[in-house]
Amino acid sequence: MVKDDQQDEVVALEFGGRAAVSLRLTVKRAQAGDVSAFQQIYEQYSAIVYSAAMRVVRDPHEAEDVTQQVFAKLMTSIGQYQERSQPFTHWLSRVARNAAVDHIRRRRPIPMEDAGTLIEARPTATPDMLDSLKAALRTLPEEQRKIVLMRHLVGLSPDEIAERTGRTTASVNGLHFRARRQLRVELTELGLAPSTYASAA
Repeated sequence: MVKDDQQDEVVALEFGGRAAVSLRLTVKRAQAGDVSAFQQIYEQYSAIVYSAAMRVVRDPHEAEDVTQQVFAKLMTSIGQYQERSQPFTHWLSRVARNAAVDHIRRRRPIPMEDAGTLIEARPTATPDMLDSLKAALRTLPEEQRKIVLMRHLVGLSPDEIAERTGRTTASVNGLHFRARRQLRVELTELGLAPSTYASAA
């Protein structure tokens, strides 16, 4: 009788090639507690985790911290991965992204005083624009401000925000719409025209 692992290898070869076979079996070994398999995953995929974290935290040192945190927790969390749901690298990137968001929220809890980074990287941004945006953000209800910052500062999608906050995507979109509408009103009153804000934000 052909062993289960051999059967798995034949199936994986048919659908994904030798690289897919190697990854699939390595993940299965790691899920079974094989330390060498964890080491192999780290060596081959730490760059993917680092890149996913870097896109969120935008700081090399913090991205490295997140990478280490992800792999420290992977020994227990890898059992949650189910091959049929999504490719392993996609799942790992999602884990890294969530860890990076948590890292930001611990280091820079909402409301974020550096919310001006929503536009400060733009070449057209001026100190007056930054001050006006910060002042306008402070007028928003806390939940709306959180949605705006998570959407535009952290870079999360509405679905990701919904998952993180326990809301529905429709609720997130509604809060985001009302927040943007209020920001336009406040920015106009502060002397920053909506058209200028739209080009800067």
